[in-house]
Amino acid sequence: MRDKVIAITSVSFSKNSYLRERLLRHFPLSVFNQEKKLSREELKSFIKDADGVIASLEVLDEDVLRSCPRLKVIAKYGVGLDNIDQDACKKYGVAIGWTGGVNKLSVAEQTLGCMLALCRNLYRSSELCKSGRWFRDGGSQLSGKTVGIIGVGNIGKEVVRLLEPFRCKILVNDVLLQRDYYEANGLVEVSKERIFRESDIVTIHTPLTEETKHLVNRCTLSLMKKEAFLINTSRGGVVHQDDLKQALKCGMIAGAALDVFEEEPPSDMEFLGLENLICTPHIGGNSAEAVQAMGLSAVTHLEKFYGVDSE
Repeated sequence: MRDKVIAITSVSFSKNSYLRERLLRHFPLSVFNQEKKLSREELKSFIKDADGVIASLEVLDEDVLRSCPRLKVIAKYGVGLDNIDQDACKKYGVAIGWTGGVNKLSVAEQTLGCMLALCRNLYRSSELCKSGRWFRDGGSQLSGKTVGIIGVGNIGKEVVRLLEPFRCKILVNDVLLQRDYYEANGLVEVSKERIFRESDIVTIHTPLTEETKHLVNRCTLSLMKKEAFLINTSRGGVVHQDDLKQALKCGMIAGAALDVFEEEPPSDMEFLGLENLICTPHIGGNSAEAVQAMGLSAVTHLEKFYGVDSE
C-alpha cells in the first residue's frame, strides 16, 4: 500500500536495484539501510516509525518491538527465525512472513565447497603458496568418506543431494522422524554421539534453540577423530567458539570451516588466524541467486499481507 512505510534493515537487499524497484512499486515510502549492520539502538531508531520491516539477522525482541507502535508485519529476508521473538510478535499483533528453504541451495553449495576445501587442503595450500612456500600436501578425497549431518531439514537434504556423486556414507540425526526419506536415500539414522565419533566430516544444519545452543563443545569435539573436520553454516551459537578454538590449536580435530559466529563480525583475531580454520562472513545464503530469491519472498509476504497485486 502506497502510504505504508517499510524499513529494510538488510544492506544486501537495500543495494540490490531489482529488489528495491520491486518493493517500491507498491511501497514508495520504503526506507533502506545501505550502510552497515545496525547496532541495537540504531535498529530501534531506524524502524520506530515503520508499518512493516524486512528483517535479516537483526534481533527483534520485545524491547525492540515495544518501541515500534506502528509495526504490523515483519517479512523475513532469509530463513532462520531465531532472531525474532515470536511470542512478543503475538503480544503486539505483529505478523511474520517467512518461507523456509528459500536459500537452501546456496548454503548447501557452500557446505560442499567447505568439505572439498578441507579434505583437499585447498585453503592452507593456497595461503602457503601465496607466501612463497611450495608445500605439496593434497589432503585426501571427499569421495567415500563418512559424513555426519546434524539437522536434516531443507538445507541438510540439499547437502545429501549434492553428495550423491561422492558415494559417501551419510549418518544423519534430526529431531523429526523421517525414516522413509532416510531409507529412500540410503542414509543411516544414528545418535549425535555416534555422528561425532564415526564421521570424517560433521556438518551442522540445525536452527539455534535452547537444545542446540553449544551443541558442539569440548565434550562432543573430544569424541571426534583427530583427522575429522567440522563445518557450521547454520548459526554461530550452535558451536562453543572457545572450545573449538582450543580443539583446533591442540590438534583434537584436523580442521573446521565456519560461516557463522556467536558475535558477528567476530573479534577474536587469534581464532580467525588459525591455519586449520576456514572462516567466511556469513555468506552461505548470500549467493546472487539466493539474495534475489530471499528478497522476492520478503516482498511477496508484504504484498500478501496488505492485499496488493504483485503484478
